[in-house]
Amino acid sequence: MKTELLLGDEAVALGAVDAGIAGAFSYPGTPATEIFEAIEAYAKGEGRGTRDGGRDEHSGPRAAEGYASTTSTESPESFPTPSAQPPAAIWAQWSANEKVAYEEALGMSYAGKRAIVSMKHVGLNVAADPFMSSALTGVNGGLVLVVADDPGMHSSQNEQDSRYYGEFAKVPVFEPSNQQEAYDMTREAFEFSERVKLPVLIRLVTRLAHSRANVAAADENRRELRDKSAGKAEPSDWTLMPSNARRRFKRLLDVQPELRAYAERSPFTKMRLAGRRGIVASGIAYNYVREAIGAQEEDSLLKIGVYPLPAGLLRELVDHCAEIFVVEDGYPFIEERLHGLLGVPGKTFRGKLSGPLPLDGELTPEIVAAGLGMPFPATVPPETGLVGRAPQLCKGCPHGDTFKALVDATAGHENPVLFSDIGCYTLGAFPPYNAVHSTVDMGASISMAHGASQAGAHPVICTIGDSTFTHSGMTPLIGAVRANANMTVVILDNATVAMTGAQETMASDQKLIDVLHGLGVKDPVIFEPLPKNHEKTVSILEEAIAHRGLSVLVARRACIQIKPQKPPAKSAATCELADGGQSSGA
Repeated sequence: MKTELLLGDEAVALGAVDAGIAGAFSYPGTPATEIFEAIEAYAKGEGRGTRDGGRDEHSGPRAAEGYASTTSTESPESFPTPSAQPPAAIWAQWSANEKVAYEEALGMSYAGKRAIVSMKHVGLNVAADPFMSSALTGVNGGLVLVVADDPGMHSSQNEQDSRYYGEFAKVPVFEPSNQQEAYDMTREAFEFSERVKLPVLIRLVTRLAHSRANVAAADENRRELRDKSAGKAEPSDWTLMPSNARRRFKRLLDVQPELRAYAERSPFTKMRLAGRRGIVASGIAYNYVREAIGAQEEDSLLKIGVYPLPAGLLRELVDHCAEIFVVEDGYPFIEERLHGLLGVPGKTFRGKLSGPLPLDGELTPEIVAAGLGMPFPATVPPETGLVGRAPQLCKGCPHGDTFKALVDATAGHENPVLFSDIGCYTLGAFPPYNAVHSTVDMGASISMAHGASQAGAHPVICTIGDSTFTHSGMTPLIGAVRANANMTVVILDNATVAMTGAQETMASDQKLIDVLHGLGVKDPVIFEPLPKNHEKTVSILEEAIAHRGLSVLVARRACIQIKPQKPPAKSAATCELADGGQSSGA
């Protein structure tokens, strides 16, 4: 075996590669981004099949072992001519959003090949429609969905727990407790997916996704499966008209006993019966329990790694113990089901619902040890007296200059409404800008602006990044165009997906203008947000706000972090306005 020091995300990626995936699909979202990026790096190792000459500056630890990629930012005209039998390769290209990523992976499964799709927890909200339906269609080639939850909301707008989605869809859920299990579970998930003909959900949390540990990769792998197909899918199983859907839902119900039996005997689920206090732990929380109790074996301990919950083992533990302590990172998913509505006579349950563990935020070894009443050495440094500071936009960020102009352009209005979206530009909510009044979910800025405009609010301005716009901003803009809504849309085109690490964006520069034309926006106004252009930018925004109807503007200036390497190309269709701004010339 070869041992490597890997992030939890990277361990999942390596497990997927060694399981013989033919494709990886994702949209950037912390803390899941590195899963796709690691697979992309493995895929680029050999250079065969790439359209960039096979550069390997981002290659991963095992990139030299012969993986190929089809990732590119070039135009479709440069794509190689497809053949009936393409070379064995991993398809790895960012998707427009999580719904698209899941559907692309599902299509690869239909074609008989193994596929992995990864996203953060709120991304599963976007992908929920195909995810729920895929439990009925089932899979052909193995399909694994990896979701990285974010307890404590380090970079997210909520703390939702993806285990509920697994239960909702009635599909298996794997929850690794460490990086080695992240690797092992990913490989096993593909095997189990094809065995039960269902997608398998793997749940990570931030602390596991973004911490490193040694991972022993298996000598034997299934990469040869990339050359093989699981066979032809049955079209009637994948066509969810009511008659087929009812039949497939019955099949989903019929397979549940097999899923429960697997959870009982899974090597990732372990139980030790000892004292009268029982501890149930799942995922990374199991590590915290082990740190807290150390070598002592006085407590009974059940480690849960696979769902549906192993009811037989839980019943055995509850029968043996008088007090049951449930430790899980995220919502009290296990605790709710153990306790039920009325509890169990003669048994005491402790955890997040009744204390002493907190209902919000992520767990830590210190919190778990305190809850269990175990001594734990302090690992947090003493208070330094430093004042906490809010995060800020980078120095020289183009969004800062756009927000400064937006604040000045709306200064004369009594109650401007400034909606915004998900991205690093959300930091415009902080001083000195205070230019963001709402950030709810991807694409909501345009939708909410449209609703507010129809309620009579004025002025209504929304800001949205170029990647977020192609993710989920195009659809609401179609409605705003149709209604000629009295609102101003400012698309912040910085030529990258900046917040998650400068991944490629779907439409920037002239491609973005072409998309806007296709959506019915005839004359999008383009301006370059620079300090020297401040007065001109304010004037452009004031004119757009004064226009009664829909105004769409594009603030075009590359992210300060990528500009030295990738400046945006100047569009031949761009012409100077008389006031110094720019227009598409449409």
